[in-house]
Amino acid sequence: MSRTFAYARVSTTGQTTKNQIEEIRTAGFHVEDHRIVTETISGSVPIVQRPEFSRLVNRLEPGDILIVTKLDRLGRDAIDVSSTVKALADEGLRVYCLALGGVDLTSSAGTMTMNVLNAVAQFERDLLVERTQSGLKRAMSEGRTLGRPAALSEPKKQEVRDDLAQGISVSAIARKFGTSRQTIMRVRDEDSSKRN
Repeated sequence: MSRTFAYARVSTTGQTTKNQIEEIRTAGFHVEDHRIVTETISGSVPIVQRPEFSRLVNRLEPGDILIVTKLDRLGRDAIDVSSTVKALADEGLRVYCLALGGVDLTSSAGTMTMNVLNAVAQFERDLLVERTQSGLKRAMSEGRTLGRPAALSEPKKQEVRDDLAQGISVSAIARKFGTSRQTIMRVRDEDSSKRN
C-alpha cells in the first residue's frame, strides 16, 4: 500500500511551513504528521545538498507519493527540479505539485509539463546570455573599459616598479599602497612577461 509524504520548505527561520501543509491537506491529500518533512534552507541550495530532503528520500519506497505545493520546493531551478523528479520516478515514486493543478509529475502529462518548463527555462537562459553579450559589445564599441577598475593607476604602478627595483619587499610595497601582495606581484609579473 502506498504511503503519502509531504515536503515543505522555507528559506529563512522567520518563515513557516504551516501554509504549505494546510494547502496540501485542503487539496484532499491525507498526510500523517510523521510523514511531513519540513526544512528551512535557501532555495539556491541544490536539492541533493538539503539534509531533510535527503533523509526523506531514504524513507521513500516504490509506490509512495510525495507532494509539494510548488516546483521550487524541489530544486533551485528547472534543471534541478527535472533531475529530481526523474530520479524519484526511476525509484517508482509519484510526485504531485499543487501549483500545477495537482498533476503527477511522473505521469505522461507531468513529464510534458516538466519538458515545457525546462524549455522555457533554457530559453530564458539563452536570452540572458544574448542580452549580456549585446551589452558588452555595445559598451566596448563605446570605448568603455569592462571589468573591475584597476587597483593601481599607471603612475602608482611605476612607483611599485621603482620600489621593486630598489629591492623593497612585496609585502612592504603592498602596505605602502594599501593593496594586496597579489596586486604588487601582478605588476612585477607584468614587467617580467613584457621582457620575455
